[in-house]
Order: sequence, then C-alpha cells, then structure tokens
Amino acid sequence: MTSVDGADCRIPEHGREFYSHKFKKSGLRYEVGVSLKKGDLVWINGPFPCGLWPDIKIFRDSLLSNLDESERVEADDGYIGEAPGKVKCPKSFANRAENEAMQARARRRQETINKRLKQWGCLSQMFRHDLVKHGTFFRAVAVITQLSIDAGEPLFSIDYSD
Repeated sequence: MTSVDGADCRIPEHGREFYSHKFKKSGLRYEVGVSLKKGDLVWINGPFPCGLWPDIKIFRDSLLSNLDESERVEADDGYIGEAPGKVKCPKSFANRAENEAMQARARRRQETINKRLKQWGCLSQMFRHDLVKHGTFFRAVAVITQLSIDAGEPLFSIDYSD
C-alpha cells in the first residue's frame, strides 16, 4: 500500500498551461509515492505542467494502471474521482470514521517527504535552468532523500491497515 500526492516546483513564467494554484505562478508537478509499510520513496512520475495536469489526471495516466487489482492508494481529496475503488481519501463516502486518524497520519507522512524534497534549493526556489533538466534534478534529490532515509533519517512510523 502506498500514499501518493503531487509536489509542485516553481519555474519561470511559461503560460497558463503551467499555472500552479499552490504558487499562483508557473510550476511543474510530480507525483510522489511513499510506502505505507516502510516509509520509503517508491514512486516518482513527472514532470507535468501544473495547469494541464491535476493530481488525479497524473494518477490516471500512469500509477493507476500499475496497481494490482485489489491495491489502493492513500491520498488527499484531489483524488476523490477514483475513490473508493483505487483511492482512499478523506471525503469518500466509503471512508470509515474510525480510520480517519490513521489515514491523516499517512497523509502527514506523505507531506513530510514532500517537505524533505523541497529542502533542496533546486526544488524550493525558482528553477532557472533549461526545463528539460528539471526531471533529472528532481530525481537526483529523490535518490538522495531515499538514501538519507536508509542511512538513519527515516520518516515517522505509522500503523496502517486497509
């Protein structure tokens, strides 16, 4: 089981198709997945222009087809269009009240990995290089982040059951 969320990175102005509501400026979006069991970074997809690719569209484009038949992901309400079949999210009609705290903790851990990625200037500041290189920068930071998890800086643990 995996938690998933989008992570936006600022870029210089490039038009409406890149507009990020998070920044109120242009951006590139990545889909990031974290193992609920171990807290490892297990999925990266992107970059996508923020304005053309909301989280659920990115999910439907790739990760959805990579899930096993009975597998679901934990996500925020940006993915509600795939709930409850492939996504567990807070506002889904199928979400049980007794699971809300556990699910919120999983989403907080997902935000923690996004925060660790954004500790690097190349992802937190305006990207001023050729945009073709952005994915390479993002993936390099993701590898370093996972190596730091492996080397003794793990994410906080969670008890999760589907």
